[in-house]
Amino acid sequence: MINLLSHAPTIPRLHPDIEPSVEFLKSFLSIRDHQETIQVNSTPASLFKMLAQSATRARMASTVARRGFHTTRPQMASPFHYPEGPRTNLPFNPLTKHFFWRYWAFMGVGFGIPFGIAAWQINKTQ
Repeated sequence: MINLLSHAPTIPRLHPDIEPSVEFLKSFLSIRDHQETIQVNSTPASLFKMLAQSATRARMASTVARRGFHTTRPQMASPFHYPEGPRTNLPFNPLTKHFFWRYWAFMGVGFGIPFGIAAWQINKTQ
C-alpha cells in the first residue's frame, strides 16, 4: 500500500499575508483525512477487472441518463396551449408567394430608417 497523503503538500494559502480561517482548516483537514489510499497492483487480472468495472459503470450511467428524461403530453384541451410544429411560432407565413419581396422590403426599411432620420436632422431648417 502506498499512502499518497505522506507526500501531500501543506495547507494551501490564499495569500501570504492572510491566515486561513478555522472553518477552512477544519474542512481541509477533514477532506484530507478521508482520502483513500491506493494499492498498486500490476497483474493482468487486476487490470482486466478494473477496466471491466469502469466499462460497466460507464454503461450504467448512460442507461440511467437515458431513462431519466421524460416529458408530459401536450394538453390540447387547455386554453393556454399553442399549436406545435415548424413555423407555428412565427408571426408571419414564410410559405406565401410574396414573402421574398415583403422580407427584403422590411429589411430595407429597417436599415434605411437611421439614414433617413440623419439626413432629415442635417437638412432641416432651424
